[in-house]
Amino acid sequence: MTYFDQVTEAANFLRTRLGRLSPKVGVVLGSGLGAVANAVTESVIVPYRDIPHFPQSTVDGHSGRIVAGRMGATPVLIMQGRVHYYEGYSPAQVTFPMRVLGMLGIRAVILTNAAGGILESYQLGQLCVLADHINMMGWNPLIGPNEDRFATRKGTGLRFFDMTEAYSKRLRRLAQQAAADEGISLDEGVYVAVSGPSFETPAEIQAFRALGATLVGMSTVPETIVARHMGIEVLGISCVTNKAAGLNAEPLSHEEVFETGRLVERRLSGVVERLVVWISTLLDAES
Repeated sequence: MTYFDQVTEAANFLRTRLGRLSPKVGVVLGSGLGAVANAVTESVIVPYRDIPHFPQSTVDGHSGRIVAGRMGATPVLIMQGRVHYYEGYSPAQVTFPMRVLGMLGIRAVILTNAAGGILESYQLGQLCVLADHINMMGWNPLIGPNEDRFATRKGTGLRFFDMTEAYSKRLRRLAQQAAADEGISLDEGVYVAVSGPSFETPAEIQAFRALGATLVGMSTVPETIVARHMGIEVLGISCVTNKAAGLNAEPLSHEEVFETGRLVERRLSGVVERLVVWISTLLDAES
């Protein structure tokens, strides 16, 4: 069975489980941010292990299930946790869920993550919208034969495609408005992705700062690349869960990442709830 066939089988399985629910907006929740899914009503819950060919989350803070339903009256599909390259998955497996979301008809996705703050001014728990990224993972998920059947509309699914606006400007504007309505200051940052699983060294952080990065993490970028290949609009939101190496006297730990994420879940949930409704309305107006 080809990769495309596997994605198709997984999407068809989920389509059957979702019934008449046809969300246009998807959300991926990063480490310690899973409780955002509690805002979903009329929910249909599907563990990743039940979905054909779907990779399983093995990291604490990633529940590993689809939560689909409604935020207000708006249909939404939430991935409560993701998989990472450092877990031993291939690039194709890491981005398999994003392929499935695209096949399900998701047209915009909100990618959240826990990130290390490279700027000294960043405070723990601060939310930042991504303006751009730097891929330092050493790989690209699209290496290999191009599968243009993943195109969601004309002009997508190309071998070579534009990444000038990897993170949608109009969705970033909506995010700023949603955050303002929630009384939250939302900075814009540049996310540098590394493979992990070890945290970065102070010298690496200094190098990333020199490159223009303000946030560092181990996810999001592969999903963004595949989403843009399929023509899915992307909004990235980072939660600063720890100071990057060299900016804090305390050693870095995943426990700190998880706990800080838990502290800001409510604030992030308010922003995401507004965004799901607004983005879906925007997409409906274009249909």
